[in-house]
Amino acid sequence: MNTKYKKFIVMTTALAGVMTFTACEDFLTVENDSVLSQDAVFSSLSYTNSALTGVYNQLPGDNGYGSRISTLYPNAADDFRISGDHSATGRQGIAHYGVAPGNQELVEPFNQLYRGIERANIAIKNIPLSAVYTSGSAADQATMRKYLGEALTLRAQFYYELVRNWGDVPAQFQPSSDIPDLFISKTNQDEIYDRLLADLAIASELVPWRTESGDPTTRVTKAAVKGLRARIALARGGYALRREPGQVMGQMKRTADYLTYYEIARKETRDIIQRAENGLNPSYENVFRSLHGVSRQDPTNELIWEVGAFGGTARTDTKLGYANGPRITQANQTYGQANGLIEAVPTYFYEFDSIGDSRRDVTLAYLSVETNNNKTLTTAMVMREGKFRKYWTTIAGTNQTLGINWPLLRYADILLMFAEAENELSGASADAISALEAVKKRAFYDQHESRIPVTPTDKLGFFNAIVKERLLEFGGEGIRKYDLYRWNKIGSMITETRAKMKDMMGRTGRYANVPQYVYFRPNVLLGRGATAQQEALDFALLDEISGTGEPIIGNVNKVMYEPSPTTADVTGFTRVNWAQVITEAHYDPSAVNGALRAFASQYVPNKSEVFPIPTAALNSNFRLKQDYGH
Repeated sequence: MNTKYKKFIVMTTALAGVMTFTACEDFLTVENDSVLSQDAVFSSLSYTNSALTGVYNQLPGDNGYGSRISTLYPNAADDFRISGDHSATGRQGIAHYGVAPGNQELVEPFNQLYRGIERANIAIKNIPLSAVYTSGSAADQATMRKYLGEALTLRAQFYYELVRNWGDVPAQFQPSSDIPDLFISKTNQDEIYDRLLADLAIASELVPWRTESGDPTTRVTKAAVKGLRARIALARGGYALRREPGQVMGQMKRTADYLTYYEIARKETRDIIQRAENGLNPSYENVFRSLHGVSRQDPTNELIWEVGAFGGTARTDTKLGYANGPRITQANQTYGQANGLIEAVPTYFYEFDSIGDSRRDVTLAYLSVETNNNKTLTTAMVMREGKFRKYWTTIAGTNQTLGINWPLLRYADILLMFAEAENELSGASADAISALEAVKKRAFYDQHESRIPVTPTDKLGFFNAIVKERLLEFGGEGIRKYDLYRWNKIGSMITETRAKMKDMMGRTGRYANVPQYVYFRPNVLLGRGATAQQEALDFALLDEISGTGEPIIGNVNKVMYEPSPTTADVTGFTRVNWAQVITEAHYDPSAVNGALRAFASQYVPNKSEVFPIPTAALNSNFRLKQDYGH
């Protein structure tokens, strides 16, 4: 194993050579010399940059944020979930909280995260030993310090992903070639987080701001370092499945010193806000169109850090827009096929304001595209993610890799993390309210600002407003499930979502006016040039039948919020069961088929909050044990 990692550069330079940091192929050309020693590599700025590229290369791909870590692992909350009945050995087991240790969706991402850590460890060890770092020109020394800060940040991101999914995991902070015994037991997650927070404090002094470096958003900048440090601090100060020393089982709890970590989060987010290099994009939709590699529409630099997608391969690109966007039938010649395996929880549609919130029609794709380019209405059970759409790219055909970047960190999250931390420490202060309301106001169309909910000024009310706002703002971005973990709200969310689905099926309470079924007239997808709102309002939906028997057309903002029209089938319109598709099995695990189909059907408190360690990892390390009841 040591020999394997000593050959790190042999292993990675070829891969680094095909990886760039933007979809426009404008970042890096790598010299590929497989005979270089580590000493030689880190004595050159160019080769050090190539080695660092090898670390970045462990972010995308099918087993990174290109697919599994971004689209499978997070989607088990009250925004989105993986489609299908429970299977412990399939991807559906993740959404149902019953994944088995031998599930193949776990093992390769687990391994890739550790590969990223190993590559980062090699860079972190060798950069400070380099003559360029210690005695090069002032400019070269600054560049090497920047590289070191980037490597520290990347390692922190890899470990953060491991801990939030698996809890206590083996942790090493030196290259494998320097460790005599590589059979490493688990390290307490709080120890890992504390080390990452210390590392990121160092990195924030080494990495420049974006305006100083001119780096693209696919590369680490000071705002990315500080934002990640804030995010990890909130996880460290939040609830998690924690174990006492020597115990196998865990309990969801937070440590007594949790406010210390909220102070870190407040400081780091405040620094970013006061620096004023980033801001909210005036258009919520354009944040996500900017990820699609066609044209950059982010003048305020809301996107702070992205995983770059490039090359069209399963190792360097992403399947965003194919695996998790609206479905496009296989035979479509204009846009090409898209599978759309991630489905919205049906009640999520009704969390948004019915006419004012621009985020609903961006986040939720309640349409699919047929062979003839007609868009058709989905049922409430099979709405898809809308932030990643194949037809927003210029790639068609059977391509599954579409060059769509993954958003790791946005300025909206900086504002809401600040507001949350400030409220926890000082209550709903003017600064906290201002940060929250900035996100809310951006979301609403100008003509509907009067519909923005009043912001509570008490501590609990303000916290609940943050919980709701984060649900609306970050749907489909891999954030919600982990928010619920650190708030210790995952169990109550599951109970509440099942109750909401029951009410929606029965059209009672707040869902009394939800239609059982909807009539729509198929029409051609407006496509790449249309906004999500224009696409949604272009649906020809039957509102009612006039006194002369003619159909009166409504739109989604009206028809989806009133009972179904009392009419027989109407010529030219297709009936789609909307709420009527929800059955008892979708929300009650004790119902017929409910054990496989119900929302979060396998959830067990104080167990399901983390994945089991993959069987392959257990088999290769005799000191590694399965805990938490798995």
